[in-house]
Amino acid sequence: MQKVAVIGAGTMGRGIVHVCALSGFEVNMQDVSAELLEKSVNILGANLQKGVERGKVTSEAKDAALARISCITDLEEAVVDVDLVIEAIPEIMELKLEIFSKLDRYCLPDTILASNTSTMSITEIASATKRPNKVIGLHFFNPVHMMKLVEIINALETAEETYDVSAAFCKKIGKETVKINEFPGFVTSRINCLIGNEAFVMLQEGVGTPEDIDKALKLGLNHPMGPFELVDLVGLDVRLRNQQYLHETLGEKYKPAPLLVKYVKAGRLGRKVGKGVYDYTDK
Repeated sequence: MQKVAVIGAGTMGRGIVHVCALSGFEVNMQDVSAELLEKSVNILGANLQKGVERGKVTSEAKDAALARISCITDLEEAVVDVDLVIEAIPEIMELKLEIFSKLDRYCLPDTILASNTSTMSITEIASATKRPNKVIGLHFFNPVHMMKLVEIINALETAEETYDVSAAFCKKIGKETVKINEFPGFVTSRINCLIGNEAFVMLQEGVGTPEDIDKALKLGLNHPMGPFELVDLVGLDVRLRNQQYLHETLGEKYKPAPLLVKYVKAGRLGRKVGKGVYDYTDK
């Protein structure tokens, strides 16, 4: 495997591009928005420069990584000659099915098609293709260049060879992996959504302030981030879509807290807009 395409230049997409390029892969970063592609490359470059300043990346490695990245707006052009495609678009099943149907037509027969979905059915996504044996889930975590884990999710018809190649790829980009047989939410998202949703329930009940609830979980349960700090990083709209999907597939215990819904309706989507549970406008 030498060449990778990442579909979607948002937070997760550019993070996946970062680790792939730094590990020696040629990477096509595709998005319909040329403006977003430019912005993502600038952010990616800034993150690599921070690595240089901290002594974790050499200046030569940074420059070589950036040189391996191609920004492309046309989907077919981005994927026509790659070994692996990783989809990192919003958590909307209809969009994923549309993308994977196109990927199946545009890609070489041996190309592996992966989704970075954190909750959704890889089996259903694979049904949009004529190569379900070559479709797999590669669930990265934010920020990708710092988080060690990738959940590898096998769909109903994922071939063992597809899993083996995907696991070897993850090892080459410096990630630890766990092998998951598909079920809604996999492992991490199922547990994380329960914790985060309960935190919103406690907040609307007046059990504590966001600061105190976050502090309790960090110091009492040794979580590296509190649930509100984490949801602001991930995006409240992203978390709500995940919560709604798990509610539909796994039942009432995943019903979104009304306060989470209210925050999203108010446009309080987290760090990316300057305000979520916490206010970042002065930072």
